[in-house]
Amino acid sequence: MESRWLEDFLSLVDTRNFSRSAEARYTTQPAFSRRIKSLEDWVGAKLFDRTTQPISLTPSGERFRPVAEEVLRRLLQGREDARRVSETSANLIRFAATHSLSLTFFPAWIRSIESGTHAFNIRLDSYQFTDCIQSLIKGECHFAISHAHPQVEMNLPPMHFTSKLVGTDRLLPVTLPDSSGAPLDRLPGTPEEPVHYLAYTEASAIGRAVDHMINHVEEPVYLSRVFVSQLAAVLKTLSREGKGMAWLPESSISEELASGSLVLAGDEKWFIPVEIRIYRSRDPLPAMAEQLWSMLDGEVEPLQVLQSEEDA
Repeated sequence: MESRWLEDFLSLVDTRNFSRSAEARYTTQPAFSRRIKSLEDWVGAKLFDRTTQPISLTPSGERFRPVAEEVLRRLLQGREDARRVSETSANLIRFAATHSLSLTFFPAWIRSIESGTHAFNIRLDSYQFTDCIQSLIKGECHFAISHAHPQVEMNLPPMHFTSKLVGTDRLLPVTLPDSSGAPLDRLPGTPEEPVHYLAYTEASAIGRAVDHMINHVEEPVYLSRVFVSQLAAVLKTLSREGKGMAWLPESSISEELASGSLVLAGDEKWFIPVEIRIYRSRDPLPAMAEQLWSMLDGEVEPLQVLQSEEDA
């Protein structure tokens, strides 16, 4: 049995789609499918029901999932522990953060922490939401920072991981104004004139929060998806060019709202409150990482085990 089979398995659990997982794992779909089949042969049971759309875990797959997560976590954590012994810079603190928070939140946040003590030796890797979580699970970073929403599943078992609240934000629907200052696109749209919608990819935490709101809003909403990106900065640029409406973090568009270069495309019922959280393993971290964690003001909260929309 190869450890990459477990990574393949967990990727497919997350995406429920062979093509998307093959792309995320940088391989072809036939090769990825063969590896999943090899894992099922090794286990001796079918792990996925391929007759459903999206595919779903079989009862055997549900039983195997926590085992795979724990084995892979311990294996990769053990590798990182062994590496740490020989690292020339034992005080390095490794962060993984989503692209948007790496640009808009992290620099000022870490500067505020260091202003009260000393500069830390830090490495920041910027990823998509799912890759941030996988980096933490694999032990490749000490901390992961992401937007969080009650209906976005983190896939971090609370017995092994915890988090602190380090900030709050709101996702606001914004668009370019017309010559009179009115929004070019206005929610909820109509069947005849749907809103031109700039969307996030399925791998985005922000995108999952927006999708949940759209799917559960009380009144019908009419959207015409004209562009998709994982980066809020890209959607912001396109919205400023008049390409459509996007839900953007309020913290990243305060100047545009103040100047009027972007305007709200809907009232407060379309606003989405989100948290900014830092996540870590409950296992002991290196001394400098533990020191930084102890300096954070947010109360430790156990992760909620939430059912994803795909499983609902």
